[in-house]
Amino acid sequence: MSRHVAIVTDSTAYLPRQTRERHAITTVPLTVVIGDRALEEGTEVSAKALVEALQKRRAVTTSRPSPEIFAEAYRVAAEAGAKGVVSLHLSAEVSGTYDAAVLAAKDAPVPVRVVDTRMMGMALGFCALAAAQVAEAGGSLDEAVAAAEKRAAGTSAYFYVDTLDYLRRGGRIGAAQALLGSALAVKPLLELDGGRIELREKVRTASKAIARLEEIAVERAGSGPVDIAVHHLSAPERATALAERLKERVPGVAELHVSEVGAVIGAHTGPGLLAVVVSPR
Repeated sequence: MSRHVAIVTDSTAYLPRQTRERHAITTVPLTVVIGDRALEEGTEVSAKALVEALQKRRAVTTSRPSPEIFAEAYRVAAEAGAKGVVSLHLSAEVSGTYDAAVLAAKDAPVPVRVVDTRMMGMALGFCALAAAQVAEAGGSLDEAVAAAEKRAAGTSAYFYVDTLDYLRRGGRIGAAQALLGSALAVKPLLELDGGRIELREKVRTASKAIARLEEIAVERAGSGPVDIAVHHLSAPERATALAERLKERVPGVAELHVSEVGAVIGAHTGPGLLAVVVSPR
């Protein structure tokens, strides 16, 4: 589908394939390195394979896409008739993806607006959808960017992890460093704050932490209209049960997504991740 404004995001948005296709959103993959094998997220490595590698304590790292991959995405969009591109990416505080996109945008054949959403997961996905909907309605490049930035400003993401060890290994825990000394005694609740992963609360048990995660999401959602996403890694029953409770407790839910995160975010959170994204419309 040719469109005046094209939308590009990255694989950490975790948008369902049907949604990406319906809204003509191009996804650029990040890379997961397991041992000595570099694999593209979403096509060459599954969440299941990642979990198996982590459980075997194999070396797992992640890397950004190259500027050349972004350049190709922008070129394809231009050849398809786009007069401009909105390129929306996960927080520059935790990845070099945004920087790679900026480098590629300098030599693109059409204007490219690269946006650091300061988000990840469906918190990023909802921003991409907001921009795509404006583009579908014939909106301008600036209007699509504004829609994405407005959505990002109102979106919150909270998550529970069984252990901080994976975040510590990847250097992604920021102010939550303070928790390391007592990590074994508590279950941390974290949030995205200014694009960084920060400690929100310490809770004594996993069940209490998940109950608190639910309470925070309900409070943040208010009466709606609001879109909600529940993410997990190797915890489908927990995620489904939480989503059902949120559906009952939040009267203004417009869309409710339940999905497993991909290998990139999973590599830094580890199995047992449970996250909630709250995105008011």
